[in-house]
Amino acid sequence: MGLLLFFVGLAGWHVGMYGMFKKAGIEDAWKAFIPFYNTWIIVQKTSIKQYWFWLQLIPIAGQFITIWITIIWVMNFKKVSVPAHAATVLFPFIYFPYLGFSEKEKWYGPDALKLYYKPASREWIDAGVFAVVAATLIRTFVFEAYVIPTESMEKTLLVNDFLFVSKMTYGARVPQTPLSFPFVHNTMPFSLTTPSYIKEVQLPYTRFKSFADVKRNDAVVFNFPAGDTIINLPEFGSKITYYDVLREQFKGNRDALLAEYPILVHPVDKTDNYIKRCVGVAGDTIQIKNADLYVNNKPAFVPKGAQTEYIITTNGTPFTDDFLKDEIGIKDRENSNGQYSISPDNKMVVLNMTAEEAEKVKKMPNVINMEKHVDNNVGMFFPNDVANYPWTLDNYGPIIIPKKGQSIILDTLTIGLYRRLITVYEKNTLEEVNGKFLINGKETNTYTPQFNYYWMMGDNRHRSQDSRFWGFVPETHIVGKASMIWFSWEKGPRWSRLFNFIR
Repeated sequence: MGLLLFFVGLAGWHVGMYGMFKKAGIEDAWKAFIPFYNTWIIVQKTSIKQYWFWLQLIPIAGQFITIWITIIWVMNFKKVSVPAHAATVLFPFIYFPYLGFSEKEKWYGPDALKLYYKPASREWIDAGVFAVVAATLIRTFVFEAYVIPTESMEKTLLVNDFLFVSKMTYGARVPQTPLSFPFVHNTMPFSLTTPSYIKEVQLPYTRFKSFADVKRNDAVVFNFPAGDTIINLPEFGSKITYYDVLREQFKGNRDALLAEYPILVHPVDKTDNYIKRCVGVAGDTIQIKNADLYVNNKPAFVPKGAQTEYIITTNGTPFTDDFLKDEIGIKDRENSNGQYSISPDNKMVVLNMTAEEAEKVKKMPNVINMEKHVDNNVGMFFPNDVANYPWTLDNYGPIIIPKKGQSIILDTLTIGLYRRLITVYEKNTLEEVNGKFLINGKETNTYTPQFNYYWMMGDNRHRSQDSRFWGFVPETHIVGKASMIWFSWEKGPRWSRLFNFIR
């Protein structure tokens, strides 16, 4: 429903802009329907400095600049009041068609503003302030631009894909930290370690009514659950988590860690944003067997762009550069980012690729055998209890995802799975005394979750830090649904990816 409303609004915006272009005497008014080119025309027609057009392409901050450009555009129709600006920002899909097709409205151009009692500079400042406030509301409650930072979702989503994330779909959250610097998430501009918010003022978790629940196989943006406490240095943050360092390097000795590293505790809404695929919803049973995912004992949905590693035995003849580039998407085997490796004798190759690409490789004449790479190294996987859960990256589970209102049994085996859920996500006290559990001072051997939980995994299964490493994602951490790629960049625009829906 949220996605439908988004596209209805998008259509109204462009249709109205078409009518406004005609009134402004712009030849070929159909240019109003071409994204970005239409704002280039507006910048030229309104005598705005051309560098503002390029600044709107900046991730996140650019959406504020686009709104400011459209406010200046509407002012050239002699619409300078606060209600007119509000309609421009909040209801452009209605207001723009009105300005474009109503016989009562006409184009005056930049010179018309000189006759208005406020100086033009004051109007520009007012428009800018209004754009910031209005765009902040849109970014908080309607949709947000998001940039893919890592390869964990390739080849479904690529690094430097720019997404629209719908916050209405699952219900927008009221910001937990309402006092923060605009345009940014959790750190100040040009700083990797200075918080952008005042954490002394915090609101309780509140979410507006949603159009839909999180569904299995949705691409979801969420606040990183293990990012609530970070080592506040650029090389750590969410890349090397505080909890991993505490376990591995300091053997659980927090005082020793604090003596060596600065830490920062983030509120929920200010932890780093992650994007993964929701492979399991509350109540589902998740298991990975020999690198294949199963949900409720059935093979899971495999996205077309999902990648995994394959080990290929060849007769010694290497794959050609053209084959790797055209069929696997590896442009440079020497700098393939771990997507490609080969043994010294050329007879064993490891390729990270999709199932469709694997079928192409399998048919090559130099291939003798091919199988999925199964990583069976027992490591620091959730719940970090090797004695009871000797799970690996590719043989993991089974594990049941907690569900709101559905009791879970607490014992010495299961407490590791649910300790963080009880104490951190649902803010209870938990004591363990002589093998007995006390929650908020009361002895019990069960717990009933207050929230639904989800299991998130990257489509690039051997290149993803996901729920296998840090466990359940509570509904309190859900930001929104990734809906559409609106721009993509790699040494230039990736034109074929523009306006692709995310599946």
